[in-house]
Amino acid sequence: MAKLLLAYADAALQDLAQSPDDPSSRQITQRLLELLECKGYPGAEDDIATPALEFWQSYTEFVIDSLFATSGQTIQWMDSARQNVAQVIELCWAKIRMPPKDAMSQWDSDARGDFRAFRADVEDLLQSSFTLLGIEILHRLADLALESLKGQAWEHLEATLFCLNALSESISDEDSVDQALIRLFDSPLFQDMMSSELYIPPKTQQAAVNTITNYTAFFERHILFLPAMLTFLFESLKNPSLGIIAAKAIYRTCDSCRKHLVSEVGAFLQQYELLLAWDVIEPGTKERVIGAIAAIVQAIPSTDEKLASFSQLIKFVENDVRDCVNAMRNGSLESSQLTGLHALRCLVSIGKAFQAPDDPVIDLEADDQNQPIWNAGVWEPIQTRIISCVQTVSDLFRGDGDIIEACCQILRSGFKESASGPLVFPPEITKAFVTNSSLDTARLDCLLDTAGAMLSRHTGKSFPAVGDVATAFLIHLLNLIDLLKCDPTREPEIASSCIELAERFIPRYLDVFLVPECRNRLSSLFNFTVRSIVGTEIMPKRSAAYFWASFFQRYELSADVQDIVNQLLQEFGPRMSHALIQGIGGRAARSELDTLAEPLKKMTFAQPSAKIWLSNALYNGDFPSDKVGDTEKRMWLHKIMKYVFDF
Repeated sequence: MAKLLLAYADAALQDLAQSPDDPSSRQITQRLLELLECKGYPGAEDDIATPALEFWQSYTEFVIDSLFATSGQTIQWMDSARQNVAQVIELCWAKIRMPPKDAMSQWDSDARGDFRAFRADVEDLLQSSFTLLGIEILHRLADLALESLKGQAWEHLEATLFCLNALSESISDEDSVDQALIRLFDSPLFQDMMSSELYIPPKTQQAAVNTITNYTAFFERHILFLPAMLTFLFESLKNPSLGIIAAKAIYRTCDSCRKHLVSEVGAFLQQYELLLAWDVIEPGTKERVIGAIAAIVQAIPSTDEKLASFSQLIKFVENDVRDCVNAMRNGSLESSQLTGLHALRCLVSIGKAFQAPDDPVIDLEADDQNQPIWNAGVWEPIQTRIISCVQTVSDLFRGDGDIIEACCQILRSGFKESASGPLVFPPEITKAFVTNSSLDTARLDCLLDTAGAMLSRHTGKSFPAVGDVATAFLIHLLNLIDLLKCDPTREPEIASSCIELAERFIPRYLDVFLVPECRNRLSSLFNFTVRSIVGTEIMPKRSAAYFWASFFQRYELSADVQDIVNQLLQEFGPRMSHALIQGIGGRAARSELDTLAEPLKKMTFAQPSAKIWLSNALYNGDFPSDKVGDTEKRMWLHKIMKYVFDF
């Protein structure tokens, strides 16, 4: 009967919503609400809750669509619809409560999955219904949370916090919203979650931690609640089931509230030392907590105090690197590798957190305005220690992909900075790390991407050029292409990264093409890109298409650089045109045509010889399809060129 009722309700949804005073509609609506009151947990014991929720999701969407369609006009049935949706949410709140642990342990994987899916559907309903119900739903959830706390109904509290977390992205920072949250966070919530006299289910504690993460902006506006909240989070680190998510919450809180926590940086450093003394600690926990402290250190206004605190953070990392080396000496290879990796990841976390906020204050009267950004100044001793840590671990595990990737992340952490700092390394550091690689180096693609990111960062006029480093990168790139025998199919991923790096030279670093060591070998690079276009591997094909789309464009270049660019275009423009015609004519997959269209468009717009190149490629006798005659080729070329002139 329930399925029959739902089938009818789906068909009559509009009438049910718009005719709340009709006795028949009112009775059917009441029965539909009662479907969410059936006993049992959704998916495990109650099979009707999920299809019933699906109906109410459709009902809510219809009501919201109707609300927006009327452009502010009064809808007589809207109040009744809102009451129905509010009642559905409260019924769902009861249905999503977590079952006792012993009961859930008897469920099979399907039942667990269905229950999780039902909770996810409730999340969706909450997010969409906020448009309809507004702030009232938040105040109602705050009431339910306070009632649950008072009655120590922990499963009820978990369900309430789950609902609050679902709404976090939908609500604004209005005073009315904050008033509801103040009532919650001014309660004994955090104290109860830490109480040793109460048994709090882990799911409830996790929900409380997630609430902090989701409402970080609230704590930034109301710093009065920070001490109790952070105390709860640091206590939660001791709990294996909470450690990682608590560390994430600490990181996010410190990142957002860094300026308000500067005075407590000493306490944070002490907490981290205590954390290191524990017998067991998740590496991810260490990484996030040390990153959180780095965010606070970044906000310290005094340079001396900032240096001292940051030096302490690096000392923690140096201790880990020392343990890595000692483990290697003692023959514990796996332990050494893991310790070294996590030491580097701590540096990654520090580097990410220590980056200046998006709106840094620029001191226009500073004495070092004309100094290169990588002039470390007072940071030089600490920077030397960081480089030593990276080199020590990378030298021990040059063949480990995770180690190489972490090193690249550390190098790249300073690329976004606009002022000198401990992780803004001189370009020579990145150059040495990248050029000391070969085809058998683990994660070579990551190294090449790092080189490309550095060139991209130093492309704008506000950053000094790094011509010597760019030259070293190009020579290394040409060496790698030679090792690949100019065949992109040998190592497609590496080939793609090589071509992507080559594109980063355009246009600011095209002058390195003039360097004798590079100029005489440029043919191998351009042959490599053309072969990638006609090849079967999609990654190098796509990278080569973007390379040529950039190279075909016109730039303001010096006479010497323009001369060599023109020579390359005259030599390889026809070959590239032939490769494009071969692909578009039938050799390329249909999914690759958009990729090939990019260099074709740039060439026809920017290169005067494009029509001649394309015409020769069309009529040279090796067109891939015998179903395309000269008339069709001529029409195609005419349309392509006409589009250019019309544009």
